[in-house]
Amino acid sequence: MSEVFVQTDEQRLILETVRKFVAEAVTPVAAELDRQLDPDDCFSWEIVDQTDRVGIRTMTLSEDWGGMGADSLTTAMVIEEIAKGDMGVAVVMAQTLKLAQIFQKAMTAGQREKYLPRFRDDPRCLLAIGITEPETGSNYFIPNSASFQTRAERGAGGWFINGMKHFISNGNRAGLYLIFAQTEKGESLFDGATCFLLEREAPGFSIGRVHDKMGERLANNAELIFENCFVADENVVGEVGRGFQVLVDFFPQSNAYAAATVLGVSVAAFERAVEWAKTRNQGGSLLIDYDGIRAQLAEMRMLNDAARSYIHRAAWSADHQDQGWDRTLGVLPKVFATQAAWKIVTWASEIHGGSGYMRDIGLEKLVRDVAGFLHSDGVNRTLLLKAASLMF
Repeated sequence: MSEVFVQTDEQRLILETVRKFVAEAVTPVAAELDRQLDPDDCFSWEIVDQTDRVGIRTMTLSEDWGGMGADSLTTAMVIEEIAKGDMGVAVVMAQTLKLAQIFQKAMTAGQREKYLPRFRDDPRCLLAIGITEPETGSNYFIPNSASFQTRAERGAGGWFINGMKHFISNGNRAGLYLIFAQTEKGESLFDGATCFLLEREAPGFSIGRVHDKMGERLANNAELIFENCFVADENVVGEVGRGFQVLVDFFPQSNAYAAATVLGVSVAAFERAVEWAKTRNQGGSLLIDYDGIRAQLAEMRMLNDAARSYIHRAAWSADHQDQGWDRTLGVLPKVFATQAAWKIVTWASEIHGGSGYMRDIGLEKLVRDVAGFLHSDGVNRTLLLKAASLMF
């Protein structure tokens, strides 16, 4: 598995492009966008346009479909780099990049021919997945008898969906969606849900409110509302009643991408702490000269490096499951990365003293961003229970 720890020349070139994109398109505007009162205004189409121009938006498409065929390890590296500039932008791209991978693997040939060119050719086509509901959040991580409240009933030539999803990343911005709805009455969501491919223009589909979040504000999360929303039979992804098998078969790298997102913010906090310690004079000496600060910075570096190694192992293994894939790799890296990041951003805030509490320094934004990932992509405690169920 030495491939996990040694960057290739191609990866280095890609990451150089990403760093330039972040420096030019994200860093100069992230703080201002984060401070917009209306959460809808925190999103930037200009940033999305730039991701398309430099090839990030479509990088996980195969070369046959006009992308660069980036593997999961390279994609995790890219997501980390974007998150160093802003977590929200990284979330927008992570959702799109992983779903583009799933589309290619899970779709039928006819679905690929119809929808992949649409995604490729529209520079503002983002992707979203609708699973979470007001009463169905962590349920889908731990097997139980719960079912989706969003239901689909068969009609002439297709299905009529009724219900609502919420907290959906890219929910109000995507052009294409994967939607999970209950199709088998009396069954759990694991045994009776179906995955549907939904176009934004589908009749009966509308966007509800955009959630006003504490952090990660450059990514919009929104409600999806279905009122007799019609989806044709040809837009069923996978088998009817076996929607969750799509996640099992084609979603192993999702957790690693979430972990890479929070790692990027953690690295940014660490780098800010180091810079502050090197320039801030306290008690007649620079902070960096105090043993307690130096040891704390070393531990922060250690935690980030350990999280990255875990993420890279999970991402590489997701693409090479015959080389010893462990299903806990699809659950635990995000938990570890988030726990490490929460410790690091709070330590960085303490190193900054009172200045760390001030908006113009920028550290408080990183604290708010990381806080969201204690819950996003699975509540940490729930993910630990999920891992335990896989282990024992």
